[in-house]
Amino acid sequence: MALTDKIAPSILSADFARLGEEVRAVERAGADLIHFDVMDGHFVPNISIGVPVLKSVRKVTSLPLDAHLMITEPGKYLEPFAKAGANSISVHEEVCPDIPAMAAQMRKLGVRASVAINPETGVERVLAAAEHLDMILVMSVHPGFGGQEFIPGALDKLRAIRRDLDRRGLAVDLEVDGGIKVENIADVKAAGANVFVSGSGIFGHSDYAKIIAAMREKAARA
Repeated sequence: MALTDKIAPSILSADFARLGEEVRAVERAGADLIHFDVMDGHFVPNISIGVPVLKSVRKVTSLPLDAHLMITEPGKYLEPFAKAGANSISVHEEVCPDIPAMAAQMRKLGVRASVAINPETGVERVLAAAEHLDMILVMSVHPGFGGQEFIPGALDKLRAIRRDLDRRGLAVDLEVDGGIKVENIADVKAAGANVFVSGSGIFGHSDYAKIIAAMREKAARA
């Protein structure tokens, strides 16, 4: 099964004073989904947004909402985020002792199940549970802050994951988050990713449609 490329603007880099307008703008510009970064100030050294904001965003867009829970106890919050309108939820491997059980809980709630791994985390546990997942999220920056530079070592990790998924015939989306811009999206696609999260790489430009189209073109040619 061929996996389609998806561009996922991260609203962490949007203008929060105009968040509804920003979400509508990237939807009109051709985004495939909206990436929603949740930080608790504990798992990562920052605090961002939570369930009430996602519920509000749900009201202004028909795009899938991709909730990335950078929090210490994600299991407690799966149901609230699902009820608020999340279509997919990523929890971190580093705080997920039983990946298959967590994935089953997400699917029971009607959301796509995803597990994220930090730059220093190996791929072994997430690959061992890959048949239970709809998506794997590779962090290409250290989570917690927007605007960081892409870590080149993420490419090797993406290649390793995609090789294993292909070998096993698993049609699992491979998402990458951190420092994704038009200048490096082709390399990231060539390494095996097909879902591209970009915050400042999109919201840092004045013409969202132009930059999303450029990203899509670069990825398609990779």
